[in-house]
Amino acid sequence: MRVDLFDFELPPERIALRPVSPRDAARMLVVRPGDAPELTDAHVFDLPALLRPGDALVVNDTRVVPARLDGIRRRTSSQGEGVRVEAMLHKRVAPDTWLALARPGKRLAPGDRIAFGGEGNTCLLGSLDATVEEKGEGGEVTLRFDLSGAALDEAVAAVGHIPLPPYIAAKRPDDEQDRADYQTMFAAYEGSVAAPTAGLHFTPELIHRLEERGVETHRVTLHVGAGTFLPVKADDTTDHRMHAEWGEVSAATAEALNAVKARGGRVVTVGTTATRLIESAASDAGRLAAWRGETDIFITPGYRFRFIDGMLTNFHLPRSTLVMLVAAFIGHESQKRAYTHAIANGYRFYSYGDACLLLPKARA
Repeated sequence: MRVDLFDFELPPERIALRPVSPRDAARMLVVRPGDAPELTDAHVFDLPALLRPGDALVVNDTRVVPARLDGIRRRTSSQGEGVRVEAMLHKRVAPDTWLALARPGKRLAPGDRIAFGGEGNTCLLGSLDATVEEKGEGGEVTLRFDLSGAALDEAVAAVGHIPLPPYIAAKRPDDEQDRADYQTMFAAYEGSVAAPTAGLHFTPELIHRLEERGVETHRVTLHVGAGTFLPVKADDTTDHRMHAEWGEVSAATAEALNAVKARGGRVVTVGTTATRLIESAASDAGRLAAWRGETDIFITPGYRFRFIDGMLTNFHLPRSTLVMLVAAFIGHESQKRAYTHAIANGYRFYSYGDACLLLPKARA
């Protein structure tokens, strides 16, 4: 499909720069394609009333790493000394080595040394220094740090910044509040450079009310990569390459979700990350199995969903793979009507914004 079919105009004031408080007070547009009314305005705290006893939510328990590092490039010669560098860590390949997206990538070469945590802001273990081992395409570099394992984790946590999306970072710097705001209550396993943002709407009180309603909550892990920040540059979806992301569905979770389906309950994923992982792990026959590995699944209109019955997600960027996934799930026309309604009625967009609950009719 043409990528420009997924474009739309969003007034800048619709971009949320901070989340609402409490988290479950965010607005939520309920979308039921083919029903009347198709669109219903609600709030996330209404979720228990909108789900049925026996339904199950699937949440992503990845934890965001403070993966944006600011540093200074150093070379043995005086040429180019003191060049400022920003590196976005996005995939760990060894205890001391990360793949990163670097800016300005053109100013880096294999053998360069980068001192991170500049302006005297170094960790207690000493400065966080790395060597550029390799240089790839699109600003990607391989960084080998002087520290390794847990010591490297501690240093990154000390000097790194929460990797706020570009549409927020361009308007304000990250701060200590973001370290709490940009993690979900489910966050357990470090590895993401972006939050699974639909999970940001949940509170312990909301989970308790869902449990009282008879709605189960099950966890999966998908580490969100830096590819989520990259625009679709191709003119046609067939020419876009997805960045692979690591995920895991445990045998216990697969068994529990299969049981939910067997007794007639609905499986509702919280976010596009959980959606992509569950669909990667599901068979064509609609059974879920334990799964562990990397997925680069790209879901666009025409895709036949294998397992999920509903999805809670935020409002996504124009021309993004995420808005394409939403269009695939509820239909492109329904997606466009929902987004038009949300813009006209003051919904807040993107990572810190409001939610939509997608409940299409069961597929034959």
